[in-house]
Amino acid sequence: MWLKKPGTTTAEYEDLCRQIAFQLGFPIEFEGLYKWIVFLNSRTDPRVPVLNRYYGVFQNGKLKLRGIDLRKHDTPGIVRRCQTDMLTLFAKAENSEEFKALIPEALTVVKSYVNLIQHGMVPVEDLTIEKRLSKNPNEYRNIVPQSIAAQHLVRDGMNAHAGQTISYILTYDKSRITQNRALPTELMNEDSNFDSKRYVDLLLSSTTNLLRPFAYDPLVLRESLQQPL
Repeated sequence: MWLKKPGTTTAEYEDLCRQIAFQLGFPIEFEGLYKWIVFLNSRTDPRVPVLNRYYGVFQNGKLKLRGIDLRKHDTPGIVRRCQTDMLTLFAKAENSEEFKALIPEALTVVKSYVNLIQHGMVPVEDLTIEKRLSKNPNEYRNIVPQSIAAQHLVRDGMNAHAGQTISYILTYDKSRITQNRALPTELMNEDSNFDSKRYVDLLLSSTTNLLRPFAYDPLVLRESLQQPL
């Protein structure tokens, strides 16, 4: 539950929690005062904000994150690093107006990470994606990266089965016939090439997730960063 009442103190909110607990008979705690908070859009309807996807910063400077890429186990390190730097920057804002004023600087941060990817300056560990197989490799009907990576392991005589976590990188297919090429990290060598375009796409998608409430849809973001579709 979030409440907004200008000028209200911590003591007043704590007193309200005590009254609610007394009247309703269940415990409720005061978590803290936010400097600002951003409720993110629903995945099913981007026009509607939801309460289980948000990020904000408390008065003590501590970030609170829910439902963003940084909180997901399968987000590659390069995306985590970028979001962390963006949020560290936003945490400097004392209110919503200062937050909005920092968006251009945050986009500069994103641009720097895009450049790192495009110039091949990202270590393999920051490109690695980990996903759990929901099926055995031969049971997937749709071509998804984790199933492709698992099939590579099987062909190389290694084990891959439902429930197993697969670590892989997104690789480049010159023909572009297969859009979801992936190579397990166990089979990588000096000739392995990661797909910079797909990693840039992941980076921009994660940035859109954070900034969509401020009218940064994928097209606007790409135009802001001068990135092709």
